[in-house]
Amino acid sequence: MQIDKLRGKQLDQLFDAILSLEDREECYKFFDDIATMSEIQSLAQRFQVAKMLTEGETYNAIEKETKASTATISRVRRCIDYGSDGYKLVIDRIKEKEDNE
Repeated sequence: MQIDKLRGKQLDQLFDAILSLEDREECYKFFDDIATMSEIQSLAQRFQVAKMLTEGETYNAIEKETKASTATISRVRRCIDYGSDGYKLVIDRIKEKEDNE
């Protein structure tokens, strides 16, 4: 499994740091310090692409709305189809939270 290739002390510490964040404002502060604006925007873009793909949007619609390349959209599609179900886990939780509000 690909996840096992990621595992390690440094990444565990990073994930523990992320898990310690208590709200969106703390996320903004932490990610502003730890990543470049471009890196953050790339992550946000991929997540938006994943959401749109799971909602059944076309590549053209996704490309137009997110400005993501077709290569990025295809990469995210592969992760959704053959990855570790990380996108699905998070998207399902967000939808569940929205449904309960």
